[in-house]
Amino acid sequence: MTAALPSTPTDAPTAPAPVPARRRRRRVLLGAGAALVALLGGYTVWSNTQPVRLTASIEIEASSDEVWQVLTDLSAYPQWNPFLTSTQVTSEGGRLEEGATLRNVMHDRTGDTVFTPEVLTVEPGRELRWLGKMGPGWIADGEHRFVIEEIGDHRVRLTQSESFTGVAVPFFEGQLRSDTLPQFRAMNEALARRAEAGGADAG
Repeated sequence: MTAALPSTPTDAPTAPAPVPARRRRRRVLLGAGAALVALLGGYTVWSNTQPVRLTASIEIEASSDEVWQVLTDLSAYPQWNPFLTSTQVTSEGGRLEEGATLRNVMHDRTGDTVFTPEVLTVEPGRELRWLGKMGPGWIADGEHRFVIEEIGDHRVRLTQSESFTGVAVPFFEGQLRSDTLPQFRAMNEALARRAEAGGADAG
């Protein structure tokens, strides 16, 4: 008697068809693109939350009002300021006030740069602050501050600082510290000389 051969079930599972090479490449590229977007997004967030700060302070034998007068006499900047060689209010009204737009010409070892910041704070005798942007805002922002503190009888401390954020900033940190920070100090020293000599009368 001959044994019957086992029948092959017709509903047995079949192996999945191989994925075409083109589809595999597409999946790899999509995965790499998603990883790159995530990486760039993380870098953008990091560069905008980890500012580069420049700070320079000087003590001045003058009152806070006298220092403020020199600091806010923008039309006189070309006479004495080695860093901000020209500053003008370009917005309607021409007044130095919150919301005003400035046109600043900044000078350092690399040459002149023009930027148009918005004034954020004007507190007479205490603080002047503005914000400048390069591009849409996430490329490079610079928040510039001048703070005047009374530290004695007819004596104040002037602190000039700037906080830089944006994706381009880490690439220029060395240049900011080597070229721009010395100009903060140069402006502070020139302002101190002018205030101690009588402000506008010293011109």
